[in-house]
This record gives sequence, structure tokens and C-alpha cells, in this order.
Amino acid sequence: MSIFKRLRDLTMSNVNSIIDKAEDPIKMTDQYIRDMTEDLEDAEKAVAAQIAIEKKFKQLYEEQEALANKRNQQAHAAAQAGNADLARRALEEKKSAEAKLAEYKTSFDQNKASADNLRGKLDEMRKQLTQMKNKRETLVARYNAAKAQTEINKAMSGFSSDSASAGLKRMEDKMLQAEAQAEASNEMSSGNKSLDDEFEKLNKDSAVDDELAALMKQYEKQ
Repeated sequence: MSIFKRLRDLTMSNVNSIIDKAEDPIKMTDQYIRDMTEDLEDAEKAVAAQIAIEKKFKQLYEEQEALANKRNQQAHAAAQAGNADLARRALEEKKSAEAKLAEYKTSFDQNKASADNLRGKLDEMRKQLTQMKNKRETLVARYNAAKAQTEINKAMSGFSSDSASAGLKRMEDKMLQAEAQAEASNEMSSGNKSLDDEFEKLNKDSAVDDELAALMKQYEKQ
């Protein structure tokens, strides 16, 4: 499997869709972060290897370029010295160096383009990993808030307004019943007075009546 397959498959939209369907989005997000981190490490190694190839071909074509220039100068020097054979040999090596130069330059250009492409993908993977890590922080906060809300809703589910009203009504009925029982008990207690209590009350009432009669007679004389 290509080391960049994760970059194709795990676009942020696909990740969001999968996380939305997950039973535990936090664990799923952590797993994706681990997977993307591993793929990023593999990608960095691949890019480093490609850059090494790019630099190697650059070195090779620069060496052949330098050799071609050197042999060209030598050919001119040999010609000035009247040494045609030496000049020919220098020109032959110059042509060979130029051929290798063209070959290495083509390979360098191809590998540089490939390395630049991989660099772009590597930057995109780093960007997506950063986004995923940032998303995790937001996701954790939202997930914990949702769990807390769910727990609150469960706790409050048994406290409906109807059941609360019914419970309050039962308590009021019990209170009224207790008050009625207390009042009835008081009346029964009053009705069970002893005979001595009744006579004592009668004597008290008689004394008051006598005093009232005397008071009224006193003012009648005036």
C-alpha cells in the first residue's frame, strides 16, 4: 500500500463522517492521529530518500558539466600548441561528458519534480495531522459536554411536572388529615371533663354572676 494512501483516504470530510458514526469518537480520533503520525513518519523517510536521489543526480550532472568544460579548455590549449591528437582526445571526452551530462540532467529534473511533489504531499499530511489534533481538543470538550447533558437528562427524567404535582397533592392531603385528627382529638379531650371540673366551672360562673349583680345594683341606687 502506498505510504500516501492515508492522505487520499483520510481527508478531513471522510474523517468527520467516520467519527460521527463511531461509538466512541475520542478513541477513534486518537487512533486516526496515531495512524496519521505513523504515515507521516513513513512519508518523511520516503521524501528524504527521494531528496537524496535528487541530490545525487545533481552532483553527477554537475561533475560531468565541470568535466566537459575542462576538456573543452584542454582541447583549445592542445590546438594552440599544435597537438591535434591531444586536442582530439580532449574533444572526444568532452562529447562523452556532455552526453552523460544530458542524461544526468534529465534524471535530476525528473527526480526533483518527484521530490517537490512529495514535499507538497508531506506538507499536506502535516497540515491534516495538525487539524486532527486541534479537532480532538474541540471534540473532547463537545463529547464531555454531551455526556454531562445526557446524565442530567437521565437524572431529571424521573422528575416530571405531573409526578411532582401528584406527590405534592398527596403530602397536602396527609397534612389536612393530620390536622383534622388533631382537632378531633382536642374536641374529644374537651368532652371528657370530670364531674368536679364541671362543678368548678359552675361555681366560677356563679361567682362572676353574683359580682356582676352586685355591681349593677350599686349603680341602680345612684
